[in-house]
Amino acid sequence: MSAAKRGTERPTATDHEAGRPASAPASAAPGPAGAGPASPAPGASGAVSLPRQRQDTAEAPVTFNLLVVGDDPAGAFTAPYFQDGGGPRIRVLRAGNLTAAGRLLTDDVHCILLDLPDVLEGVRHVLRVAPGTAVLVLTEGADDGTAAEAVRIGAQDLLPRGDIDAAGVTRAVRYAVERKRADLALRKLTETRLRAQENRRLERGLLPTPLLEGAGLRFASHYRPGRSRALLGGDFYDTVRTSDGVVHAMIGDVCGHGPDAAALGVELRIAWRALTFAGLGGETLLRTLQQVLVHERSDDEIFATLCTLDIAPDGRAADLYLAGHPAPLLSGTGGAPRLLPHEDGGPALGLLPDELADWQRVPVALDGEWRLMLYTDGLIEGRVGVGTQRLEQDGMLRLVSRLLAAGLHGDALLDAAVTEVRELNGGELTDDVAVVLLERCATA
Repeated sequence: MSAAKRGTERPTATDHEAGRPASAPASAAPGPAGAGPASPAPGASGAVSLPRQRQDTAEAPVTFNLLVVGDDPAGAFTAPYFQDGGGPRIRVLRAGNLTAAGRLLTDDVHCILLDLPDVLEGVRHVLRVAPGTAVLVLTEGADDGTAAEAVRIGAQDLLPRGDIDAAGVTRAVRYAVERKRADLALRKLTETRLRAQENRRLERGLLPTPLLEGAGLRFASHYRPGRSRALLGGDFYDTVRTSDGVVHAMIGDVCGHGPDAAALGVELRIAWRALTFAGLGGETLLRTLQQVLVHERSDDEIFATLCTLDIAPDGRAADLYLAGHPAPLLSGTGGAPRLLPHEDGGPALGLLPDELADWQRVPVALDGEWRLMLYTDGLIEGRVGVGTQRLEQDGMLRLVSRLLAAGLHGDALLDAAVTEVRELNGGELTDDVAVVLLERCATA
């Protein structure tokens, strides 16, 4: 007897009593509640030989388990399965009511067919206890308003009683399962988008707003985290002007990548701003920030580099402190850009205990119009071409010198510099990049 024909005819006694299709192995899971004793052991009279069972099981198409909930007075679902041609096999499980159905609801149930007096309550119940399972509603006809309302509140489709045959049941179950999968995928996509939007709003709120009113300086910045689809990385920066007229600028880099590094960077930036407004500066400020890092880091191996600049109110001098960070770039009137001294720089924060760490003040003379560019190592560690050569600070100096000669300044200068570094790298930079530009000129 063919599988297609057997799906619509009443099964043999052996198959029906076992609660499984005749081709299922003897060790298969028991049939629905109320099934009789198991089939005879292999080799007994009327049993299918074990090799044939294994062959049929291996060649059988995909099986969907359908749980029918209701009395089924017409006996439409007495067959153990439905199958239309070579399509999926619809294995039938039975439960007289929702309570009995709860005992059969497992991850192996792909679809639930409700044939209940109060079908709307049945749909609501199933959506609560099995939100990932497709739901069909048995209806008396196309104009059944209650069944249509069931679809509106969450069921995937209707199954008219007149369509209870191999083709109708197979088609209805397949469509319901696929619609449920699509609904779940869309819901997950929507939740992911909403979560991403919320994360972006949160991260955007954590980015610094420079406080430079009255400083007579132009400020520009470029920030690009190495993480895909993120707004924050382990790099951090800030710039403020205190009541005494001093402009304080800072840029830093927490080692590592990911949200933990980004969170620690935000903590250090906020701590720096608070301590700066409280009047701390120089080595005292760095030691306090090191204490913050040590208390907040998740691992003893985590450290952070830092560069701070305190620019005098008249804009003619600055104090530089380096904690394992690359030295800023200074460009004066008519001169080529150069790196500020870095020989007296101290260790990165978190590398050495307080009694061993030492950070020296480096005085910087500023004259006339000038540009100071602070950056993280993500800008200079990109590759140059297909080899292993890195851009490094010398390459950055040549690049920025060429852009300055072309008349670029402000945001245009930083955007052009980062774009060219990315092109030299042959693609996106893998590390976080942060660049801050402070300019003192006649038009500031």
